[in-house]
Amino acid sequence: MLTEKIGTNAGLVYTVLSNGELNVKAVKKATKLAEKDLNLAFGWLAREGKIKFIEVETELFVSLT
Repeated sequence: MLTEKIGTNAGLVYTVLSNGELNVKAVKKATKLAEKDLNLAFGWLAREGKIKFIEVETELFVSLT
């Protein structure tokens, strides 16, 4: 089921971010997720209030709340 896959990927992203703030490209590289799957995982975590996004100039960073 797609919802289970998104939840699993969200857990993977959460684990990667537990080491600290990263830019989106670094999260993608560390998780090896496709961009669509990464964005769905970000949405899941953002909706739960577990991550925050910070834009510095043209680069987007993400970290745990």
